[in-house]
Amino acid sequence: MSNNTSLESAVKSKSFLSFDPSRVPSPCFVVDEVALENNLKILNQIQRASGAKILLALKAFSMFSLAPLINKYLSGVCASGVNEATLGKEEFSGEVHTFCAAFSKTDFDEVLALSDHIVFNSFSQWNCFQASAKAYLKHNPHLSFGLRINPMHSEGATPIYDPCAPGSRLGIRAQEFEEQSLEGISGLHFHTLCGQGFEPLSRTLDKIEHAFGSYLHKMKWLNFGGGHHITDGQYDIDSLINTIIYFKKKYGLQIYLEPGEAIAINTGILVSEVLDIKQNHYDLAILDTSATCHMPDTLEMPYKANILHASIDNSLPYSYRLGGQTCLAGDVMGDYSFEKPLKIGTRLMFDDMSHYTMVKTSTFNGIPLPSIAIWNSETNDLRLVKQFSYEDFKSRLS
Repeated sequence: MSNNTSLESAVKSKSFLSFDPSRVPSPCFVVDEVALENNLKILNQIQRASGAKILLALKAFSMFSLAPLINKYLSGVCASGVNEATLGKEEFSGEVHTFCAAFSKTDFDEVLALSDHIVFNSFSQWNCFQASAKAYLKHNPHLSFGLRINPMHSEGATPIYDPCAPGSRLGIRAQEFEEQSLEGISGLHFHTLCGQGFEPLSRTLDKIEHAFGSYLHKMKWLNFGGGHHITDGQYDIDSLINTIIYFKKKYGLQIYLEPGEAIAINTGILVSEVLDIKQNHYDLAILDTSATCHMPDTLEMPYKANILHASIDNSLPYSYRLGGQTCLAGDVMGDYSFEKPLKIGTRLMFDDMSHYTMVKTSTFNGIPLPSIAIWNSETNDLRLVKQFSYEDFKSRLS
C-alpha cells in the first residue's frame, strides 16, 4: 500500500481530501453539509424502521446555522440546561428534552417554558420541583417528566466519560426507587455509552431490564441516551432497530435516542496554519490552533487527531511536534510526519472536528476562536457563517 493510500484510508472526513484550506481564514472549522446530510439520512432510516425518535444532542453539536437541514430529518433536540434549551426552542424544530444534574429554582422555571420533556437526576430534585412541574401542565398538558437512571454498568474505557463509575453523580440507582412514588413520572432516561457500537448498548439494556424492568411497564417512554456510533459505517443498525421494536412491543414505550457524535462524525475539519518553526530535541511547529482552546477532547480523552495528508507516526520523511500558541506547556497536538517540510504559512487540516469541538472552545490566553464555515462537497460552494472578534472575548469577562 502506498503512503498516499495509507494516509487516505485513515481519514474520517474523506470528502475533505479534495478541499483547499486556503479558501477559509485560519483557524476555521469547516463542516461539509453533504456529509452531515448523509448521517442524518441514516438516522432517519432508523426512525422510520423502528418508530424511535432521534434527537440532536446540542452538547455535542450546536451549529444552528445548519438547523434547517437537521430539522428535515430529526425529531428535536436534547439540552443540558437553560441556554441549550433556549437555542433548541429558537433555532430547531420538534421536541426539546432537557436534563441537568441539578436545576436551580430560577433555571427550572425557565426550563418549564422551553421543554417538552424534563429529566431529573434524583428523587430529591423531583420532589423539590414536583408541585411547580405539575402546576405548569395547565399551560402545556403535553409536558412530560422523567428520571435518569444509573444501571451501575460501565461500558466506557475512559473514567472522565463514564457516568456509571463508582461515585458518579449522574442517575438514580435501582435501590433508590424503593418506596418512592412514581406518580407524575412518565419516562426513564439512561446514558452509559461513549462513541460505541451496538453490543455495549445491548449489555446495558440487559442490566436495565433486570434492575428496572418492573418500572418500565409503568412508563410511557424510555430514552437510550447518547454515545451511539450509529453512523460510523460499522454499527449494527439492524440489531438496533430490532431492539427498539422489542422494547416498544414488550413495554409499550416510545423510544428516544440522543446521539451527539453520530450526527456530526466524519463531517468536518479544523483548518490551522503554521506560525513558526523551531528546534528543541525535535523539530517543532507552532500553530494558530490550540489543543487547549480548540480541541480540548484531544487532551481530556486523550486521543491524537489525524491530519489530512500527514501521518501520526514517523512513516513520512519530515517529522514535527505540533503545538499551540498558549503558555500552557502541554498545549501539544502530538508528533506528525509529512511528505514535505513544513513552512511558515503551511495550512493543515485536523480531521473529524465537528462534534465536541465548537461546543468546547475557549478563549484561554485570549486566543481567538476559530471561524466557522459550511462547505458543500458536491457543488464546492463555501459559506463563511461566523467570524469572532475581540468583542466575543471581552463579552465573557467583566
